[in-house]
Amino acid sequence: MLTTMEFPVNPQGFTMSDFAPIARRALRDSGYSLRAAARELNYDPAYLSRVLNGKQRPSPRLLDALDGLVGADGALRAVGMEEDDEARVDGVLARPGRVDGRTVETLAGVLTAQRRLEDAIGPRPLIPAVCAQLEQVGELAKESRGPHRKALLTVVAEWHQYAGWLHAAVWRDARALELLSVAEELSDEAGECAVAAVAVSFRGYVARQRGNHRGVLRASHAALHAPGAHPTQRVFDTLQAAGGYAGLGERGEARRLLGEAAEASTRVSDPPPIVYWYSPQFFQMNIGMVSLSLDDHAAAADLLSEGLRGLPVEQRGAEWTTEYRAALARAERAR
Repeated sequence: MLTTMEFPVNPQGFTMSDFAPIARRALRDSGYSLRAAARELNYDPAYLSRVLNGKQRPSPRLLDALDGLVGADGALRAVGMEEDDEARVDGVLARPGRVDGRTVETLAGVLTAQRRLEDAIGPRPLIPAVCAQLEQVGELAKESRGPHRKALLTVVAEWHQYAGWLHAAVWRDARALELLSVAEELSDEAGECAVAAVAVSFRGYVARQRGNHRGVLRASHAALHAPGAHPTQRVFDTLQAAGGYAGLGERGEARRLLGEAAEASTRVSDPPPIVYWYSPQFFQMNIGMVSLSLDDHAAAADLLSEGLRGLPVEQRGAEWTTEYRAALARAERAR
């Protein structure tokens, strides 16, 4: 369980549109104190302090300036809402009995922006915000009624799935698994299977971090057979299973699945937004990871290097690429 000392939250209370806790943490993790940021951006420190403590709405110019300072490529700016959307969401949160389609779309947009922002600033700055939001949208889902409830449940399920990923990314595995379980339940209730399939797949990631190859295989095979899984999701889970078999020393099965996934990766269409990073380059990197586990060092080095170079600009410095860069270094030393 997280503590406020580990991940401090906004003492004013976090609203869905308040980007202040994220911006504060992003500046800190980028090496900027409030005064250093104000000096760099040529802003009054008192004004910047009010903005970063959630007491004043930032101007569009300041949003752009902060975004550029932390290298977020527009993602930090996108976390905020327009004033009309903010008022709508605040109204629904205050009276959650009925939710409208525009509110659901707005909430989905906030979640999408935070996913993209993570590529720029890493998972830790986002955890306080996402956890605070999770409590709000969770209560909203419990109380909401009407024709848009299932769409809302889908968004809330994805929020839990994303929060599970964030916790897994900072090695808080127990909490990650709890959140992924809730995501599966909400996805089932909404009748939207894709979120559940991704949540099951992420269980494999948690198991892989622990070196639990059998756990990787259980999660990967479950995700492969999950109803509603997108073809791109199945490519990844085939690769994840191949890695699990390689870890157990079952090289024949690992190579069979590796070949199957490599061939399937050339046929898949664009991934859905929930797994937007499942690109040809991402699969190339994961094929390289499995190749490395099979001691195909030269192939692994080439695949990892090419995949990393081919990532979109906004993903090349993402914290989640660290694992692949470390694997590339190992492959190059051993080739």
